[in-house]
Amino acid sequence: MLRAFNLTAVPITLALLAACVEVSQPVVPPDPEQARREAEEQRAYAPVSEAPASMYAARVDGGFALAAVDPATMNPEHIRQTVDYQTDELPGSIIVDQQARFLYFVLPEGKAIRYAVGVGPAALGFDGGDAVIDRKGIWPRWTPTASMVERNPGHYGKFKDGVPGGIANPMGARALYMQKDGHDTYYRVHGTNDPKSIGRAVSAGCIRMLNQDVIDLHARVKTGAKILVL
Repeated sequence: MLRAFNLTAVPITLALLAACVEVSQPVVPPDPEQARREAEEQRAYAPVSEAPASMYAARVDGGFALAAVDPATMNPEHIRQTVDYQTDELPGSIIVDQQARFLYFVLPEGKAIRYAVGVGPAALGFDGGDAVIDRKGIWPRWTPTASMVERNPGHYGKFKDGVPGGIANPMGARALYMQKDGHDTYYRVHGTNDPKSIGRAVSAGCIRMLNQDVIDLHARVKTGAKILVL
């Protein structure tokens, strides 16, 4: 005698088996461009962690030998450091306080990296307000403006055709070029071949930094970043 086969149990059995099968999800390859941007942002917003002696040590950069700056001889406030800094400006922006002679690179969460700067006398300094970093230079060439040559031909006249990048160049190791309302301001944030000028109002109007500091800032800031000069 043939036994009856319970067909109603078959769907239940198949459903139970299906529940035990792991369905694999398609593997999405990592986006290399996004990974690069995230790594850049992480480096840009990293707080200062090096010891001063390491930050200001002698080094070779771009084939040029940078002399060390002894932190023991520096005003402690002039040493690069992460500070509390409340501002409405976005992370990645630069704020220059000409009176206090500090430059701040804005970090997230109410922090900033503070660098000491040298500025121009009040009559020559940047007139203030916001601009953007139009481009960035490494060991840039320097050419005095026509007004600088006219104002002091004895000092600037011999440089009117330009000075190639290097240790003797007053632009130092790096330069950030400032543009305002679509026009070059002819003011720069740059290094210096005169470390003693930092913290003083002695430049021809630009914002100068120790070479070790401007190298650090140059690596952090992006082209197109806002710079606010107070």
